[in-house]
Amino acid sequence: METRKLRDITVSSVGMGCMAFSHGYGKIPPEQYSIEAIRNAYEHGCTFFDTAEVYSPNLSGIGHNERIVGKALKGIREDVVIATKLFLRVGPFGNVYKSVREHLEGSMERLQTDHVDLYYLHRMGGTPVEKVAEAMGRLIDEGLIRGWGLSQVDVDVIDRAQRVTPLSAIQNIYSMVERDSERQVIPYCLAHNIGFVPFSPVASGLLSGKITTETRFEKNDDVRNWVPQLSKANIAGNQPIIDLLADFAARKNATSAQISLAWMLHKYPNVVPIPGSKNKERIIENLDASTVELSDAEFKELDTALNQCKVYGHRGFSR
Repeated sequence: METRKLRDITVSSVGMGCMAFSHGYGKIPPEQYSIEAIRNAYEHGCTFFDTAEVYSPNLSGIGHNERIVGKALKGIREDVVIATKLFLRVGPFGNVYKSVREHLEGSMERLQTDHVDLYYLHRMGGTPVEKVAEAMGRLIDEGLIRGWGLSQVDVDVIDRAQRVTPLSAIQNIYSMVERDSERQVIPYCLAHNIGFVPFSPVASGLLSGKITTETRFEKNDDVRNWVPQLSKANIAGNQPIIDLLADFAARKNATSAQISLAWMLHKYPNVVPIPGSKNKERIIENLDASTVELSDAEFKELDTALNQCKVYGHRGFSR
């Protein structure tokens, strides 16, 4: 697979979000299946794997997903890039560096590694981002992380952090139906050599074309029950986008999900999507989006048509 840069960290052009093996899409698969799925992705050319300390069934407990990723990548650790994330709650007189390092040490133990390649603050809390940036800079100097990032943030926060310790990546929601980051965030990242890592790039499956108004999601621990675009009314409203993707997929001998990923890969050179799935076949399908090449004319046709479609449902940076 071709590679891209998150500042100075080289990764496969499509990465793998690992959350679904622990949380968010209903019943989780057996651990051995999840390990095999991650190894299959690596053997297929993926070198970029994304997890977080909080990814556990029903978000209860810490580290379920990190432990799976650690087991799966043991033995090939030096050949891959691991990204994980922390939630930070520090009181007004707390030591930010000490707290961040404690979280990191826990993640490293679960991931069975002596360093993390890309360490994100998962969401902004009450801690000033400048203090987080300073702590991350110390961890980089100490060799415990190679780079750092922020998730679900707008450009004002990014700029404040960037002025203290240069960022490697921003991970925001981004897809054909969630395009807020195009306004300021992605242009800022391009101008400052920061990678942009879209999560939910296939819009929780909407853009695959496999979800219909009759689809019923699992009742327990399934985020699709509250994803705005996946209400029955909004699935119907977004059908023109699904039809557009299906048309291009047929023309390119690809799948709709692959076209949606190829679109953003063509649009921005610093974008590295991390589609997630708990299904081995879907994971490989998503990775193969890297082989779908849109010509400039095809991209312009697709992008122009997409811009004429109204999007029903919006999440943005708030969740």
